[in-house]
Amino acid sequence: MPGSKAKSDQWSAEAKLATVIETAALSEEELSQYCREKGLYPEQVRRWKEESLQGFQRSAERDKQLRKKSQADQKQIKKLERELRHKEKALAETAALLVLRKKLDALWENDNGDD
Repeated sequence: MPGSKAKSDQWSAEAKLATVIETAALSEEELSQYCREKGLYPEQVRRWKEESLQGFQRSAERDKQLRKKSQADQKQIKKLERELRHKEKALAETAALLVLRKKLDALWENDNGDD
């Protein structure tokens, strides 16, 4: 953790979180003493705690949104797979009809050629 010479606004996120953790169980008086030793203000530590909590909340919200998106994506994938199977069946049917049509045309040509 940075010493008292470093400005507290230049502390890393890890150092700020460590400070929040260290001070979580301290009383107001102990927090004030801690802050004097580190060159901080109690309001800064409280703000860092609030920012940390907001970060966790945003993270939880982000996870929830990702789960919803994943579910929507899975539904879309299933729908597209169904459509693809339907189109493949239609294509196979069309190909079979074309083959039958060619055979039928060939039979008609043979029948007409025998005359």
